Amino acid sequence: MAVLIDAINVKKRTLFEHENTPYSCLDVEVNTPTARGGQTLVRLKIRNLLTNAVFEKTFKASDKFKEPDLQMVPASYLYSDGDGAQFLDQDNYETLTLADEVLGGAKDFLISGTIVELLKYNGNPIGLELPTFVELEVTSTEPGVRGDSSSGSVTKPATLETGLEIRVPLFIKEGEKVRVSTETRGFAGRA
Repeated sequence: MAVLIDAINVKKRTLFEHENTPYSCLDVEVNTPTARGGQTLVRLKIRNLLTNAVFEKTFKASDKFKEPDLQMVPASYLYSDGDGAQFLDQDNYETLTLADEVLGGAKDFLISGTIVELLKYNGNPIGLELPTFVELEVTSTEPGVRGDSSSGSVTKPATLETGLEIRVPLFIKEGEKVRVSTETRGFAGRA
């Protein structure tokens, strides 16, 4: 028997299934009426895990949701082609494909061999979770010039091996590896 989750118990980051679609809760607002007999309502800001659409929906506190059949499996990125991005499941060595629309901005952090967590719904890959930091090589950047802080900022633009452009400190040179935060899409240190 599947576990049921009451709408009133849904918190941020809770995963649940509604109308045979998996959702992730982004925000919760509970409205308790002051009048007797009034119904407590739960307003959820949710993300559809299949389409990445975000919207708000209101439920009664007593509404129940099923726990979705979701699994996180480690996989390594192989390459991208016309079908999408190819990953190798680290558990059963099966090749899995994720469409480019599902990847979105994650492509900026993927190089061959990067280990990610693939999200599977009913056995099919529907998304991925990147590591917090990735190490990427700087392919082009201007040389840092001493005293070049007149603008108040001591960073310069740099292009990484995936094509992602970030701002790095002046001392970073071409060919160096840098740590990049996948959340902020910014420089996090030397690798």
